[in-house]
Amino acid sequence: MKRQVRGGGPTTVGVFSTGTAEDGTDGAAEQAPTPQLRRRLERADLRAVPEVRRALRELLRHWGSPGRSDVAELLTSELVTNALVHTDDEAILTATVGPHGLRVEVRDFVARRPRLRVPAADDGTHGRGLLLVQSLAAAWGVRPHAVGKSVWFELDADAA
Repeated sequence: MKRQVRGGGPTTVGVFSTGTAEDGTDGAAEQAPTPQLRRRLERADLRAVPEVRRALRELLRHWGSPGRSDVAELLTSELVTNALVHTDDEAILTATVGPHGLRVEVRDFVARRPRLRVPAADDGTHGRGLLLVQSLAAAWGVRPHAVGKSVWFELDADAA
């Protein structure tokens, strides 16, 4: 079963950001690092795709998942490319590493929902992005916003 996880809004500090977490020892909330990558993607700027892949690879390397970023990079590339190509608008990428794995979310500002489809043999390499996300992610989905939507996926810690 695919599931959706909602989280609070962390504060951005450079490439990575921090959030709050419960300590668990005395009930008081303390600051605990929440590794996060956040990027604003300019309208139709497909040069952002390889840059996002490099930044995601660095995030995963920095937080203890080196050499395991291939699937994360592939799926992130698909979501970013879809947002930039199919909406003709800017988008916002957020990738968060948590104790259970990686969550990547790409928000755009167009209400039209993406369609999962099985491409025809003569479609070349087009039309396979969401099919890859569905096949390789532990969970994925689409979350509507007042303006636009977010398409997200999660990978378990051993896959990220």
